Amino acid sequence: MKKTKLFLITSVGLAGLLLAATAQAQNGGALTGKVTSTQEPTMEGVLVSAQRDGSNITTTVVTNAQGIYSFPAGRLEPGHYTLSIRAVGYKLDGPKAADVSANSATTADLTLDKTKSLANQLSNGEWLNSLPGDQKTRATLTNCVGCHTLQRIVQSTHDAAEFMQVFQRMGTYSPGSTPLFPQPLQPGGNNSNRSPMPGPIQEKMANYLASINLSNAETVDFPLKPFPRLKGPSTHVIITEYDLPRKGAQPHDVVMDKNGKIWYSDFSHEFIGELDPKTGKVTDYPLPTLRADEPKGSLDLELGPHGNHLWLAGMYQAGIYRFDIKTKQVTAYPYPKQWLNPTAQASMVSPQHSDVDGKVWTNNQDTHLVYRVDLTTGQYENLGQSVDKSGTHINAYGMPTDKNNNAYQLNFGGTTVGRIDAKTKQVTIWKTPLPFSRPRRGRVDSKNILWFAEYGANGIGRFDPKTHEIKEWQLPTPWMDPYDVVEDKNGDIWTGSMLDDRVARLDPKTDDIVEYQLPRSTNIRRVFVDDRGPRPVLWVGSNHGASIVKIEPLD
Repeated sequence: MKKTKLFLITSVGLAGLLLAATAQAQNGGALTGKVTSTQEPTMEGVLVSAQRDGSNITTTVVTNAQGIYSFPAGRLEPGHYTLSIRAVGYKLDGPKAADVSANSATTADLTLDKTKSLANQLSNGEWLNSLPGDQKTRATLTNCVGCHTLQRIVQSTHDAAEFMQVFQRMGTYSPGSTPLFPQPLQPGGNNSNRSPMPGPIQEKMANYLASINLSNAETVDFPLKPFPRLKGPSTHVIITEYDLPRKGAQPHDVVMDKNGKIWYSDFSHEFIGELDPKTGKVTDYPLPTLRADEPKGSLDLELGPHGNHLWLAGMYQAGIYRFDIKTKQVTAYPYPKQWLNPTAQASMVSPQHSDVDGKVWTNNQDTHLVYRVDLTTGQYENLGQSVDKSGTHINAYGMPTDKNNNAYQLNFGGTTVGRIDAKTKQVTIWKTPLPFSRPRRGRVDSKNILWFAEYGANGIGRFDPKTHEIKEWQLPTPWMDPYDVVEDKNGDIWTGSMLDDRVARLDPKTDDIVEYQLPRSTNIRRVFVDDRGPRPVLWVGSNHGASIVKIEPLD
């Protein structure tokens, strides 16, 4: 392959160098090149991202064992592209842009240099990997990442007394809050103060945080321990990220309808959003406000049994919504007023098998009560708290349903999985083998097997309803803390991390796990697989990044 010479362009508004080089396509690539550095002449596992001027779509590929990256032809339209990289410990030093033409490939070799600001590159998981202290103390900080990064804590200057005040203030914000968009809870509810630090350990944690932050030092006095770059099969992937027009949007759950359109729930605003992945166009549809004084936003987003409707759990709006995909009409099912208090919270909705008996499951996360709504009458039924025959309680977070519309109960605060029989209402509870597993959310597969994420055990769980056996797999990278799991058509199980900016694919037949690094900080909640093509494609929301991400494995 021939390469044209590099040249410099000075122009107002052009940040960085422009590399324009054309040559015959290499392996059908639209844009290709080699990534090197003085420290590593061959750099495998470097993420290279390209975003065309004026576009909300960024495409990312990963360098192979020879340090070569290649964007396939057809993935990049002709135009001027800004280039960026992700390789912890390095920064891009040199050309930061390239022109892609329609008829010939562009070659852009990239040179990296060691960064002088490693702290700004660490994921939340890498901060936990670096912090001093025992595992239990550091694990407490996973309560913080739902709203902000751990870097924000480490680089703060609060002393212990000020941290005690911060704990109290944080407790008055809803889960859909961020530093730029705090949503205070209404006083007088059961959980109007939901501090991320449990009361008995607040003083201990305040002293701990004051000992590791910048309250008494110019820099942190512990070594930073980033994770190694992923290599081998982890580099066989294409990642596409779609920026949302509302920068305050929090795409919590992401699903695809039968027409290939992507939908997301907004954790902090009263919208359901639609993305056309072919064009990048985003359309927001407003949801009815049921309680004007309460925090806004929805959490769980699920497809109905025939794919014609979407259902959302309205969080502090205390109700669920049905959205007609064709007509765009919204039907609200508010909880009965006599059941409400200022912190009543509808976090989950399970319509997937409502065609069995005409009932949709939901919950009140505030009181851990289980509800069902009859779609014929519109009337709610309160099943109370989930208690088995021995008197054991289970406080569910995720509540996926099986093919008989029985509702599983995933105990995010403990180590158990339960199930409510839809006909008898009997509750059965099973304990996970791994301690402090914290089952969070999951899915029932085509064989009626329950798969669930073990947030506390850094693992994936499988429950067989016939044998009552629970099998578990722990993820290779620490602090993944998976939120949700889903099976694809090949039987592989996918999950995403709230802390490590990674997704993982488990082959249960071989126990092999492949992880894929994402190009920027990505707080992942729900995971969804599109099985329509030759290979499964994973979709996730960047809950704090106002974007939707598509992950396409190439093998």
